[in-house]
Amino acid sequence: MHPDVYLEMAHAEANHWWFVGRRAILASLISRLSLPDEARILEIGSGTGGNLAMLSAFGTISALELDSGARTIAAEKTGGRFDIRAGVCPGDIPFAPANFDLVCLFDVLEHIEDDVATLIAVRKLLAAGGRVFLTVPAYAWLRSTHDDRLDHKRRYSIAELREKLAASGLRIEKISYFNTLLFPLVALGRLKDRLFKQSTATGTAIPSAPVNRFLSALFGTERFFLGTRNLPYGVSLLAVCRVQ
Repeated sequence: MHPDVYLEMAHAEANHWWFVGRRAILASLISRLSLPDEARILEIGSGTGGNLAMLSAFGTISALELDSGARTIAAEKTGGRFDIRAGVCPGDIPFAPANFDLVCLFDVLEHIEDDVATLIAVRKLLAAGGRVFLTVPAYAWLRSTHDDRLDHKRRYSIAELREKLAASGLRIEKISYFNTLLFPLVALGRLKDRLFKQSTATGTAIPSAPVNRFLSALFGTERFFLGTRNLPYGVSLLAVCRVQ
């Protein structure tokens, strides 16, 4: 991604409703995985570090991030508490195989040209009983200025994601759409951006404090549904997998 995108991410990820709501959902689902005490957790594509503190509640954290500026911001933001290394998946992973109880790729796979090769490389990082937890953007027809600016190679259908996870040797434990409650609002914004060829994506700026709190809370409530069921549609997809 362009360095400016990382700077925008660093500014927004602490407070923007999408980041806040997503972290609430991710944390809730991770808490249900029955990870071992002091679980070894790797976040691939950790960006400017917005998820690292949340993940640290569940174990010992390592991270992989290609962009040097993002790594610097993440280290400063987290006080240097985490092992953040340079590298890119699948070609350059500076961690030993079979070493992690949980590997996370949160909105990362869509940036990578060879996603199946990446999933195969991730599978090899898992210790016995380890899991992969990933999120990706959904529906190719939702592609807009937002995806172009973030250098997304693709948006996924649930069938495509299932197929690629299976091809990589991963067994799906859970797969679901999410960001469902706000789907109509987000979809209208993305379609408007395409129709009017907007240069700036709708919804990336932090709205007024009351609106931002409301959207954060509404998005975050999906964690209560996702713990026991799957959602039928949404702006994004999530999957939890094990080695087959």
